[in-house]
Amino acid sequence: MNWLVAPFGSELVVRGAVAGSLVALMCAIVGTWVVLRGSVFLGDAMSHGMLPGVAAASALGGNLLAGALTAALAMAYGVSVLSRTARFSSDTSIGLLLVGMLAVGVIVVSHSNSYAVDLTAFLFGDVLGVRLGDIAVLTGALVLVAVIAFVGRRAFIAATFDVRKAATLGLSPASAGIVLTVLIAVAIVASFHVVGTLLVLGLLVAPPAAATLWAHSIGRIMLLAAVVGVVSVWLGLLLSWHAATAGGASIAAVAVALFFCSAAASAVLRRAAA
Repeated sequence: MNWLVAPFGSELVVRGAVAGSLVALMCAIVGTWVVLRGSVFLGDAMSHGMLPGVAAASALGGNLLAGALTAALAMAYGVSVLSRTARFSSDTSIGLLLVGMLAVGVIVVSHSNSYAVDLTAFLFGDVLGVRLGDIAVLTGALVLVAVIAFVGRRAFIAATFDVRKAATLGLSPASAGIVLTVLIAVAIVASFHVVGTLLVLGLLVAPPAAATLWAHSIGRIMLLAAVVGVVSVWLGLLLSWHAATAGGASIAAVAVALFFCSAAASAVLRRAAA
């Protein structure tokens, strides 16, 4: 029991666990739509496309979250505009903008006096450096995402599974897609300083992907994804404490490991039933 409880006697670990749990809950809501819509590449591109905004905000002494959100929304708008062009697929648009945003971001960061530190913090986050203000920001972002997801659930479902029916019902699938893209941006921007841009995708994809193997309704997928995500956070921090590994990376690794365990268990049960 001491092995399990000892890490959470530290205030830093407890704050990291609370912040990580808020991130997991938010990613469960948004990540469910990311997985169901097949928008994982978009999520990955947006998580990296924030670099120019973060770098510019850092260089100018501005708010990093505001810079990240500006860059993420700019990328979302660019993807939306380019995807309307018949000559380009959405993957092509995302790829072009990803490379461009990363290039601009690295150029800006390379002129910073703390190049390595800034880039490392951006990529990997600092889950044990979470402050009370960060928890307040995450709480606000979670409430915002949950409210929008609940209010727009009918439009999101129709736009995800039957675009023609959504248009027939007057639900505007194009607008629903834009709102979902903005939700992805909000979730990634609010979470990147906790687990980093390279690792936030783990919580955004792995728990919902694991949940889809066992649940068959969107509400249940979100609920199960939230459970898997929160377990990943607490177990990841526990392993990080005892193994002296990076907190954010440990959380993401546990989330991915739980997905593969879930996939293996599901496959065994299907074979047994057959």
